[in-house]
Amino acid sequence: MEFVAEATIRTQSGKGAARQIRRNGRIPAVLYGQGTSRLIQLEPKSIQHILVTQSGSTGLISLRIQGDEQAPQRTAVIQDVQRDPLNGSLLHVDLLEVSMDKPVRVKVPVHMTGGVPIGVKRDKGVMHQSMREVHIECLPNVIPDQIDVDASALEINQGIHVRDLRVAEGIRILDDPEGMVVNVTVPISEEKLSAMLTSEAAPAAEASEPERAADAPAAPATPSEPSK
Repeated sequence: MEFVAEATIRTQSGKGAARQIRRNGRIPAVLYGQGTSRLIQLEPKSIQHILVTQSGSTGLISLRIQGDEQAPQRTAVIQDVQRDPLNGSLLHVDLLEVSMDKPVRVKVPVHMTGGVPIGVKRDKGVMHQSMREVHIECLPNVIPDQIDVDASALEINQGIHVRDLRVAEGIRILDDPEGMVVNVTVPISEEKLSAMLTSEAAPAAEASEPERAADAPAAPATPSEPSK
C-alpha cells in the first residue's frame, strides 16, 4: 500500500529548533538515503494517518516536499518514530528514501494468528512471544505489511524459530535463524515462584543490613579537658 505525506524543507536543527517546529504544529523529521540526509518537517495529519493504519510502518510513502527543487517528490518508508513517553504525542520521524529497483532493509511486525495455542488451552501452559518485529531485506514493492505466525498448534515446550517463518519469494530475513519467535512453556507453580522470589530477596536483604555494633568502627575518643 502506498501513502502520501506532505513535507517542507527546514534549515535549522537541534532540540530548540525541533521544539519550535512542534509548537508551530508540524513534526520535525529527517529523510535519509542516496548518500545524503535532508532536514524536513511533516504535516502532522498525513503522517499520523499513516501511522495508525495497519501497514503504516512498512508501506511506501510518496513524499511531496515543498522547497525541494531537485526532487519535489520522493518515495520513502518510515525508519523510526519517536514519541513522548508520557502522552504518546509524536516527536520526530526518520524516513528512508528508497529506489524501486534496489533492496531495502526494514523492520516488519510479527502478527500472531490461529488463536490460543493448544498447550495453553489444554495444558494451562504459558505463551511467550519473544520477537515483535523481524528485520528483512527485499525490494520496496514487496515489503509485507506484517509476517503472520500461526502458533495455535504449539504444545508445551514447543516453539517457532526464525528459521520456521514463511515469507514470500524475494524476501530475506536477516535475524538469527535460531532466534525464538514464540514458544509455550510449563507454568510456574505458586510454590516455585515463591521460592524464587525468596531466594532473590535474601541477598538484597543482607546487602541492606545495617552495620552491627561489633563491626562498626569505634567512635573517636573525646580528649580530656586539660586541668585548670
